[in-house]
Amino acid sequence: MGVSETVGISACLCGQSVRYDGKHCLMDNAPSTDQRFMICPEVMGGLSTPRAAAEIVGGDGWDVWQGHAKVITRDGSDVTQAFKQGALLALQSLQDAQIKTVWLKSKSPSCGSGQIYDGSFQGVLKQGDGVTTALLRQHGIAVVSV
Repeated sequence: MGVSETVGISACLCGQSVRYDGKHCLMDNAPSTDQRFMICPEVMGGLSTPRAAAEIVGGDGWDVWQGHAKVITRDGSDVTQAFKQGALLALQSLQDAQIKTVWLKSKSPSCGSGQIYDGSFQGVLKQGDGVTTALLRQHGIAVVSV
């Protein structure tokens, strides 16, 4: 990140209580306020806080965009469309702000990068990207997993 470059960042990493459990995961070394552009794709997609935990079933974020996988909550609700809508809105916001790099929360079905939960709700990780990460990478935005 350049001296004056603004970075996109998951709102939960900046102390915003937007996670599914109504909590945050504040990063000690989050960029200063004038160097960050906060997003929460799940909230942007219309999901409430708190909300049921969700995982990708049948693949990862790339598979969701291809129609081969879905985002399902622990109670069985299909929230795929909300995740996709939030990812699209996050992409548009980042592009409008000319953001080239984004720091996203690891393991999330939206923001996970390289590893996400496997859809069993048993805390098992698998290789893959979240829905938003896949879309952002497809559009040339660099994703840093935090």
